[in-house]
Amino acid sequence: MEFDKEVDASGLNCPLPILRCKKGLNELSASQVLKIIATDPGSVKDFNAFCVQTGHALLQLDEDATTFTFYIKKRAD
Repeated sequence: MEFDKEVDASGLNCPLPILRCKKGLNELSASQVLKIIATDPGSVKDFNAFCVQTGHALLQLDEDATTFTFYIKKRAD
């Protein structure tokens, strides 16, 4: 999937991946896509809730044994 910015939150636990995500989204224009990599298993639930609460769109979630990769589209303001 194409993206405009990547944030690596590997090795960080809640709430740091969400905080890094918020910072990354603040640097994007409306409708751009942020790729964020996390290793905290709780991040799946956290990012789903974050997107519901903020109106950003979780476009895709890829996961392997230890890594979760989220693609989040910034909401149009």
